[in-house]
Amino acid sequence: MIRANISITGDVQTVGFQTFVKNLADSLQITGCIKNLDDSSVVVVCEGEKGSIEQLIGETTENPPSFANVEDVSVEYVDYIGEFDSFERLGDDVPKKATLGDLLGVMKNFDTKAEKLVQILSDMNNTLKDVKDDTSQIKVDTSQIKVDTSQIKVDTSQIKVDTSQIKEIKENTVIMKDKLISLEEIHKEMLDLRMKYDQLSDDVAEIKIAISGLGTGVPA
Repeated sequence: MIRANISITGDVQTVGFQTFVKNLADSLQITGCIKNLDDSSVVVVCEGEKGSIEQLIGETTENPPSFANVEDVSVEYVDYIGEFDSFERLGDDVPKKATLGDLLGVMKNFDTKAEKLVQILSDMNNTLKDVKDDTSQIKVDTSQIKVDTSQIKVDTSQIKVDTSQIKEIKENTVIMKDKLISLEEIHKEMLDLRMKYDQLSDDVAEIKIAISGLGTGVPA
């Protein structure tokens, strides 16, 4: 908690400014008081959380009531002493007797705020126009994305061509497998022939031995 002495100058007396500050202080749980000074300024003495007091100052500076005009705000922070139980208004907040000069002052202040409002609306209109322009650029980018999509379709057709090649390779693989099976069968037949040849060679050798024995037993 902290205490603040706030001095505010400008058109801030008898224009509803005290009521505005009190309502704001109550909403921020700030206690203290606001009073008019002889130099046409007002002083706020208040206590509360520093963040809440800073918010009070910001709102009174940036968003004062319609007929008020804040020119300058000075703040002095001091130690919290717990002096107040609520927030009070001290002094007149509305004119007791309006003069032509008072009315002219109010009208002048109203014109100033109207000019600010017109400027804000103009800025908003320019912002909306910029957003619209940005949106149109986004549409152009979308068309470019569509062009990229067509290129992707072309790549897909190429993939289909590769698929046909894979099919051809698969067919060739089947043919090679069949040929391999045939080679295995031929190899098996050759082994059988080799066995038969070896057996025949053994038989021929035995016949030769038998013939040789017969030759030795014939009389001279």
